[in-house]
Amino acid sequence: MNRSYGQCDFPIQGFQYSSDLLRCGAFGMDAVAQRVGTPTYVYSAEAIRENYRSYSRALKGIPHRVHYAVKANSCLAILALLAREGAGFDIVSGGELYRVLKAGGDPREVVYSGVGKTRAELQYALQSGVGTIHCESEPELALLRDVATELGASPAVGIRVNPDIDAKTHPYIATGLSEHKFGVAVEDAEGLYQRASEWSPLRLSSISCHVGSQIRDVAVFTDAVEQLLSLAYRLRDQGLPIDALNLGGGLGIGYATGEPSTSISAYGKLLSRAFEGQDLQIGIEPGRSIVGQAGILLSRVLYRKRSGRKTFLVVDGAMNDLVRPALYQAHHEILPVASRNSRSVRCDVVGPICESGDFLAADRMLPAFEPGDLLAVATAGAYGFVLSSNYNARPRAAEVLIDGTKMRIARRRETLEDLIRGEEAWK
Repeated sequence: MNRSYGQCDFPIQGFQYSSDLLRCGAFGMDAVAQRVGTPTYVYSAEAIRENYRSYSRALKGIPHRVHYAVKANSCLAILALLAREGAGFDIVSGGELYRVLKAGGDPREVVYSGVGKTRAELQYALQSGVGTIHCESEPELALLRDVATELGASPAVGIRVNPDIDAKTHPYIATGLSEHKFGVAVEDAEGLYQRASEWSPLRLSSISCHVGSQIRDVAVFTDAVEQLLSLAYRLRDQGLPIDALNLGGGLGIGYATGEPSTSISAYGKLLSRAFEGQDLQIGIEPGRSIVGQAGILLSRVLYRKRSGRKTFLVVDGAMNDLVRPALYQAHHEILPVASRNSRSVRCDVVGPICESGDFLAADRMLPAFEPGDLLAVATAGAYGFVLSSNYNARPRAAEVLIDGTKMRIARRRETLEDLIRGEEAWK
């Protein structure tokens, strides 16, 4: 077997090769494809569970809450799995709140973030009993005050602070610089807290920040922690009951073979040192690092096409199923489901979408796949299905969750009828 597809060094968790067949738990991916079809997202419950528990172990000894970032993967079966583990949830829309509640999540353990909450979403959050609402501007705070007054609610509120920190990540997923739309400038936050503290019925009890995603060096968080601690104690000196700091998520994971993930343990040690002896609860909102490496996109080869000097591997998965390569130029390893062919070929892996940007891998040395072969797009558990669409009128993929000897179809494949649900043709 080519070492690139060995049992230990490819960047997916909960999957392994046995007798040259890619498996998750008791199930070979060939059996999954036969039962469910392709393209299909497949997730390992065991890996998701272990990644969540890694955060709890890393932060043991300091008061903390882990709120899973629903935007990374909002599959109901995954949300239910994490709810059973005791996770809280970080949401950014009323729709995500609806999914969390349907999955059995405790609304009191929900943190509602996001830069553009509507009146209807704030009403829904307050009526549902959401634990904390993080506001990102003074007008949003004013709207929340008005809605809370109308409903007779007294919500716990935090303000998201933008610490102007360069997370050194992809510009589309960096959020902590002053040029970004998120949060309130750190130098303006104290004044806003003072003004809002007089706005009954809001209870200003926390401070929030998030500097970006796919962060490689945990030292990036040091400056953010120092800024938030300093602000918290200045506000406490003024009589505000700040009792929690929410630091967001953002730990990076390995996408390429041999690329390491950011250490959850090192992150925990950094926070433990910073908050040792402090009487503040720490909230974190990891998403990608919990589900990213625990999922694959299973796809089947349709054709192998030669055009000039280029070889194209045309598969039934496309950019509408997994847009990250087209949107971020992101790298995802391509693994054979059945590792029988040791010969390699340089090729582009492309889908059926009518766009030149429809690719899953470009200029990659891969096994010489033949039509009908199955392949797995690795590290697709985060920002995969949630970013998918019906572009080119393509039904969205199925989702499968495997937990040891149990396999569950978490989402059935969309039908052609699903494509026009809610539409009406004029006659």
